[in-house]
Amino acid sequence: MTKHDPDLSLLFHALADPTRRSILTRLAEGPAGVTDLSEPTGLRLPTVMRHLSVLEEAGLIVTSKDGRIRTCAIVPAALEPVRTWLDEQRAIWEARLDRLEAFATRAIKERKQ
Repeated sequence: MTKHDPDLSLLFHALADPTRRSILTRLAEGPAGVTDLSEPTGLRLPTVMRHLSVLEEAGLIVTSKDGRIRTCAIVPAALEPVRTWLDEQRAIWEARLDRLEAFATRAIKERKQ
């Protein structure tokens, strides 16, 4: 079993919430102000700020403040550990399924003989 990676846990925690995923989807189009991000959610601003805080803590977004306006931007490279972990898991499961298929094929051939 692989070691527990706290950064990966933070990323998955941040990605676990549909509101946070929708915020990331919106930010993939380009930077946006907090008010713009909160409008489609129907949530109150303090709740959206908590979601943004989780995303920022995970390193998925960065925020900047210009006067009274806070702008958020996505950090696409922050998703790389998730992609790497998922690729590793896919390789493990594909290898297991290949072995299972080979076993089943051998068993069918032996049964026919």
